Amino acid sequence: MKLQGTMEINEQGHLVIGGCDTVELAQEFGTPLYIMDEDQIRRTCREYYRSFVSRHGNAEVIYASKTFSTVAMCHIIKEEGLGLDVVSGGELYTALAAHFPVERIYYHGNNKTPQELETALEARVGRIVVDNFRELELLNALAAQHQRVVDVLVRVTPGIEAHTHEYIQTGQIDSKFGFTLPNGDAMRAIKGVIDADHLNFRGVHCHIGSQIFELASYSYTAQVMLELSQQIYQETGVYVRELNLGGGFGIYYASGDDPAQISDYADLVMTTVSETADALGLPVPKVIVEPGRSIAGPAGTTLYTVGSLKDIPGVRKYVAVDGGMADNPRPALYQSCYEAIVANKASLAPETVVSITGKCCESGDMLIWDIELPEVVSGDLLAVSCTGAYNYSMSSNYNRLARPAVVLVKDGQADVIVQRETYADIVRNDVVPARLLNVTNLRAASR
Repeated sequence: MKLQGTMEINEQGHLVIGGCDTVELAQEFGTPLYIMDEDQIRRTCREYYRSFVSRHGNAEVIYASKTFSTVAMCHIIKEEGLGLDVVSGGELYTALAAHFPVERIYYHGNNKTPQELETALEARVGRIVVDNFRELELLNALAAQHQRVVDVLVRVTPGIEAHTHEYIQTGQIDSKFGFTLPNGDAMRAIKGVIDADHLNFRGVHCHIGSQIFELASYSYTAQVMLELSQQIYQETGVYVRELNLGGGFGIYYASGDDPAQISDYADLVMTTVSETADALGLPVPKVIVEPGRSIAGPAGTTLYTVGSLKDIPGVRKYVAVDGGMADNPRPALYQSCYEAIVANKASLAPETVVSITGKCCESGDMLIWDIELPEVVSGDLLAVSCTGAYNYSMSSNYNRLARPAVVLVKDGQADVIVQRETYADIVRNDVVPARLLNVTNLRAASR
């Protein structure tokens, strides 16, 4: 396994993250356990800020909170000077609970409810990204009721297919997100915003997908969006002041992944925007990017305890852990690949090939197929790397499993930032109708 961030192996042969021995973390907090490396998070935030804002200026970096959203994470993002992308009332509530500066909040989503838009208006978030014609009309009407003029971006589907899994492509024409560019919907929406009494058109937004390695995709996208900006000015006389190019910057999960440097990404995007705007006779817009996975993903590790083992001679050896698709659905959803290490035997060389399975009642509950590890026995600890993005945020109570705790580690200190769920938490919202209780009591009495 490639060691990420502050990971190291100590004299006892144990995996250490943020100065904390993972064996001791398992003993103190139990497993499954999400471990977030605070230094790694902050380093990546600072690299984004340096590469885009400090180096080039006229740019803003916004963390996509859907990746990993907790109150503590919002505090870190706030302290590092980044903005925040939210896509639901729950994510907005989390940001507000962290007292995140509302002017740095961007509200996304393809089906915002009236209640969510009301909350965003009451909170006075910095930007609302309009995604469809219904929302355009609804937001204008709600803003009128609040006697407000709301700053908005218009989400455009540019018709660009990034080379990534089809479920996480978002820029192609056949997408549920945004206004389609090639068929004219995008221009009609932009003109609708410009003509609306209570909406202030600030610019355009697009997002072509996630886990993207080819930087040329971003350069081409910037060119397409600036050509649209030129068309907007020619047809309306209004300039695009803000160009949000979304996120999707790829990270290392497993062998074969080859992510670019953040600084190279920033240089290419900012240079492309500047040169293309100049060539088209446009003022250079403020560039906004929305990294999420690349900030949280490498900083996260999930720690499991090994339980049962099943060896089918000549076929496969299964190693079951005490978690699975309930805390990491990505392998089942996207065929995502991960690396792992036996945390209590981290210095030992691999000697056997096994497949890591979860404990859910699904044949598809496989975390890693065919990985080389030292000899594994029940009670060993398995650490799966790069699980900080979309694992906690997509976790579930399938099979009524309790969601794991999340600890933030730094300089040898571990702090719980999300408490482990209990079985009482799982049934907390369950309600039994009185008629069922009455039937139960009658049957008991009849016996």
